[in-house]
Amino acid sequence: MSDAEWAVVRDAMPVPAWLEGRGGQPEGYCHRQMVDAVRYLVAGGITWRAMPADFPEWDRVYAFFRRWRDTGLVAEFHDRLRDRVRRAADRDPEPTAGIIDAQSVKAAASVPAASRGFDGAKKVNGRKRHIVVDTLGLLLAVMVAAASATDRDAGQALLGRVFGRDQAVLVRSLIQIIAPRRWRPAR
Repeated sequence: MSDAEWAVVRDAMPVPAWLEGRGGQPEGYCHRQMVDAVRYLVAGGITWRAMPADFPEWDRVYAFFRRWRDTGLVAEFHDRLRDRVRRAADRDPEPTAGIIDAQSVKAAASVPAASRGFDGAKKVNGRKRHIVVDTLGLLLAVMVAAASATDRDAGQALLGRVFGRDQAVLVRSLIQIIAPRRWRPAR
């Protein structure tokens, strides 16, 4: 991670409790190392336990990531970066149109049968990922389901997330969704 990238990320990082006088001990690891380790893991598609020795121990990195995920920091990073990219493209930070689609993916034998299914249309035994992107292709929401889930049902659940029916509103200004015909309700 370059120094300029770190400057952007550092501002979004939580201040440790001990620095604010709320008690606790100083953390043993640099936050920049942790972010670099998570980025390496995502870019390489490796498992947590395969983390190279150049980074802190895998369980420490995972503990930091889990804490950041549970407090919403990972989503906050994503949303801030998406807003920066949209501004750089001379677009409003809040998208007004989104595109929804799904892709069925074969699952490995190690994937539990409870989270797999058979997509009869595509002849795939595995999982199906559903995404909503803006017109620049930037991710707004994602959901993974068994491949046997219908696009219409999964799409309704995913759009419920986007429009805040299940949790906080992700996108306040989205007014148009572009979807393939198979996603539309039967008439």
